[in-house]
Amino acid sequence: MPKKASRGAKPPKARTAGQSSSPADQKSLHGETAKTADLAGDTVGPGQILSSNQGLKISDDQNSLRAGVRGPTLLDDFHLREKITHFDHERIPERVVHARGAAAHGVFQVYEDLSDLTMAGLLTDPSRRTPVFVRFSTVAGSRGSSDCARDVRGFAVKFYTDEGVWDLVGNNMPVFFIQDAIKFPDLIHAVKPEPNNEIPQAASAHDTFWDFVSLTPESTHMLMWVMSDRALPRSFAMMEGFGVHTFRLVNAAGKARFVKFHWKPLKGVQSLVWDEAQKISGKDPDFNRRDLFEAIERGDYPEWEFGLQIVEEQDEFAFGFDLLDATKLIPEELVPVRRVGRLTLNRNPDNFFAETEQVAFHTGHVVPGIDFTNDPLLQGRLFSYLDTQLRRVGPNFAELPINRPLNPVHNNQRDAMGRVTINSGRVSYFPNRLGDGCPMHAPGAADAFVSYAERVDGEKIRARSDSFADHFSQATQFWNSMSDWEQAHIAEAFAFELNQVESEDVRHHVMNEILVNVADALAQAVSEQTGIAVAPVGTAANPTPSAPTPSGPLKPKAKRLSSPALSQDKPGDTIKGRKIAILGGDGVDARQLKAVTDALTAEAALVELIAPRAGTIADSAGQSQKVNRAAVNAPSVVYDAVVVPGGASAAELATSGLAIHFINEAYRHGKPIACIGEGRALLDASAVGKVGAADGVVVGETAAAIEGLMAALLQHRFPRRAIAGVPA
Repeated sequence: MPKKASRGAKPPKARTAGQSSSPADQKSLHGETAKTADLAGDTVGPGQILSSNQGLKISDDQNSLRAGVRGPTLLDDFHLREKITHFDHERIPERVVHARGAAAHGVFQVYEDLSDLTMAGLLTDPSRRTPVFVRFSTVAGSRGSSDCARDVRGFAVKFYTDEGVWDLVGNNMPVFFIQDAIKFPDLIHAVKPEPNNEIPQAASAHDTFWDFVSLTPESTHMLMWVMSDRALPRSFAMMEGFGVHTFRLVNAAGKARFVKFHWKPLKGVQSLVWDEAQKISGKDPDFNRRDLFEAIERGDYPEWEFGLQIVEEQDEFAFGFDLLDATKLIPEELVPVRRVGRLTLNRNPDNFFAETEQVAFHTGHVVPGIDFTNDPLLQGRLFSYLDTQLRRVGPNFAELPINRPLNPVHNNQRDAMGRVTINSGRVSYFPNRLGDGCPMHAPGAADAFVSYAERVDGEKIRARSDSFADHFSQATQFWNSMSDWEQAHIAEAFAFELNQVESEDVRHHVMNEILVNVADALAQAVSEQTGIAVAPVGTAANPTPSAPTPSGPLKPKAKRLSSPALSQDKPGDTIKGRKIAILGGDGVDARQLKAVTDALTAEAALVELIAPRAGTIADSAGQSQKVNRAAVNAPSVVYDAVVVPGGASAAELATSGLAIHFINEAYRHGKPIACIGEGRALLDASAVGKVGAADGVVVGETAAAIEGLMAALLQHRFPRRAIAGVPA
């Protein structure tokens, strides 16, 4: 456990962000003699001063106005509100971010009474089955983009509790790119398609994104996550979810504790590899949403356990990082995740638009027993989400069936577009006598929401706490926690992205101000694949091994940090839902086909027979076998493993270019391959037979091959294979 803070621990000091200079001799943006606004627009150029939409020069665009350096964001931050309001309304009617999504209905049930931690009914009554609606999404792409882009995945859960709606709006990564919501429009503008040509779609591999992050060192930890395989989930049911922010749990006695929320998938955490993800984007851009829909339809309900990391208030400053910093996580080795309940998705939407598109999440939707902290990213989201829904869905979005709470709503709202409720009576105000004072306040009611009574004291200031200044330690910790193949994938991802960047200046700064401060091995590996030189320490380009501005000093001890819980290099517990391709044709060995199919379906895996043509084939016993997909419609990338039975079909497959490509590609992507009896002929005809089969390639007779296949499937992939000589 972390070392406890001493009594009377002083809050962290303020740190101001770096600011652009403003020379007195700078000219007006419209020329020295301009009298009216230039309606033709302007071009970004040297010497320009950032201003509001009303022309007011802005002194600090990187820190929201708050009460003290760790205090709450203030409503009178007009620049924050103007900037985010404009950003929230930039897309009609599509969501600005998280536009491409898929969703499902389900139920949540807590395992035990947690009333010692919170008064939230869904977490204190194990007999309650709380309905939920969960939406998964990518962030950067449009509605028409691919499921398999390298991106963060949204993981938003709407709980329809007896006390009202709670929206836990999170991601599949526990940290974020920025520390303050005022920077969110800049982040998304940078990662979205570039405004001059609307290119590229749903991709971060371009100049503007890397220009932004090279100047925003607080993004470094998140970059490590996004460049890892976590950005390429195999399915929504095989990815974790996180609340990202530090929240509060408050019990009936008013006792509060800090909490981080987690979702742990029962199928384990599994990912795609980059080459595979790119090919899936072309072969089946609906890969993840199709997987979710079909799994629920067949009764293979996705499930997660709900986890809590609890930190007592007296331990707020006991870590080497700030709990209010959304670019940091709490290592599970320091504070274990307590699994307290289960989420099950068991029903698909009846209408995609009415439910999945019109669902409106808001971080400010909480219930008694759950409250906020002064995390400056969370504070900004409390404004942004509501503002977005008002513009996207309308002021009466809460009346739509998918957003409506279970408990009755009584207030004095009557008008605005999209009104559904028809209220009778003449009273729509408070206080009133004509309506007997109703709807009335509920002071002292046990189930009424009362904000946690946190003392707030500080000057109105635009500054960042010094405790937010360490931007590299946890990025290094993430790198150190990865296995060899995970590190290789991260380096390859950075290289792929930076090879798309045209600006040599941006490439240089990413390497010599970001990557070199994470790990020497990472910088060297990326340098070898991109040709970007690592400037030797002591040169003009890199005079000292220091952090870029604005950032705090580097912490040498970070080189020893590690958290094994962050690695995906772990075997699974189940093969439920895995999709296995069986390659066959006329004359396929009937006994082998049945034995493999029976063994896999007994473990709730999916089996598809792929043959040269659609329809049916005749097996070795003369029985008709239904073909699930013709070979031309069955790319290897949508399957988790491949089996080649013996029989007369094996020799024909060994001469099929499609079948050979299928084996080569599956091998390159680390997938289990099983060849039974004569099925070995296809392996020998492929490049795999020439390079020598590695782990996860099983060859033998029926029983042994099935046993080996089952063991290989629990490993998910075999990423250490030598694939240089295997074309695909």
